[in-house]
Amino acid sequence: MKIFDEFKEFAMRGNVIDLAVGVIMGAAFAPIVSSLVDNVVMPPIGYLMAGIDFSSLSVDIPTPTNPVAIKYGIFLNAIIKFMITAFAIFLLVKAVNTMKKPKAAAAPPPPTPTEEYLKEIRDLLAKKA
Repeated sequence: MKIFDEFKEFAMRGNVIDLAVGVIMGAAFAPIVSSLVDNVVMPPIGYLMAGIDFSSLSVDIPTPTNPVAIKYGIFLNAIIKFMITAFAIFLLVKAVNTMKKPKAAAAPPPPTPTEEYLKEIRDLLAKKA
């Protein structure tokens, strides 16, 4: 029973739950970014570059049996997907950090009347010495 209690304490910490939510959100965000890159971002870029379809870009390396295709166009799509995802996460973290900014330190409270009297006594004693 002790192990179950320790696991429950571990799983209920804020960081673990935040991490789980982040992983789920990231998994849900991946198809959106893929669709955005494949269907919205890359077609205009391909059109501007004389109708090139990036997903079909490859280099064939001849071998004795079958040529080996290095599909660098798919790699370029993956880099663009990563950059969009990284930028979106950057904006999210930046927004969270601006909401968490600590407030300016409060001014110290004014001295109490007792402290004022003690300061006057100290100053009077300093003048006599």
